[in-house]
Amino acid sequence: MDMNRSGVVIRRGRPAGPRTIGLVCAVAAAGALLSGCGSSGSDTASPQKSAAPSRAVPATAASLNADQAQRKALVPQAKVDYGQALKAAIAAVPSSEAIAAELKGTPSSPYWDTVVATTDGTAYAVRVDAVSGKAQKPQPQSDDPDDKQELAARLGKATVTAQQAAQTATEKTKGTVTTIELGDADHGNDTVAWTVGVVTTDDWNETTYEIDATNRKVLWMHVDQD
Repeated sequence: MDMNRSGVVIRRGRPAGPRTIGLVCAVAAAGALLSGCGSSGSDTASPQKSAAPSRAVPATAASLNADQAQRKALVPQAKVDYGQALKAAIAAVPSSEAIAAELKGTPSSPYWDTVVATTDGTAYAVRVDAVSGKAQKPQPQSDDPDDKQELAARLGKATVTAQQAAQTATEKTKGTVTTIELGDADHGNDTVAWTVGVVTTDDWNETTYEIDATNRKVLWMHVDQD
């Protein structure tokens, strides 16, 4: 990795995976994974420059790779955005907070895999229809005391909401939020961070941001063009 003058880490190669103590993995058993990484990444020099991805040569159907084609087929079919999906999930679990959402499924049946949690660290997976916005019955996640304690501590540290993190990311890269997740920052200290994936609809690339969950600072970013 490199660091630019503004202190933002620029990722080389594949972005890091989820760090939300396995909660999102527990609900990712079905559907196509929208936020897959390509075999090689192309990074921008800084998050400020990533705010305006190149639009000189729009992607054509013939030039799209498998990941881009999958995004192009799925993203427009989601009539419910991440914010509406999280709102539905929170309504299904009283006194909960949003910690993750991912757009999945097929073009004919898109849905959001969401995870919400109460302040004691009890997490629930809630599947939300990406067309109707209807939430299915919440599914309790890990009962492990250590997992719950870790998640409760993370929630206590986070002062930035999912919506604020997504706004920070989309101010830098105009597009559609397709993944968002609260976890530990990638650089290994005690910082809590949001990971936000934004798909641009002119080229169907995905830009991933890690955003400090205490001050909205961009810690690193990665553009998946493959």
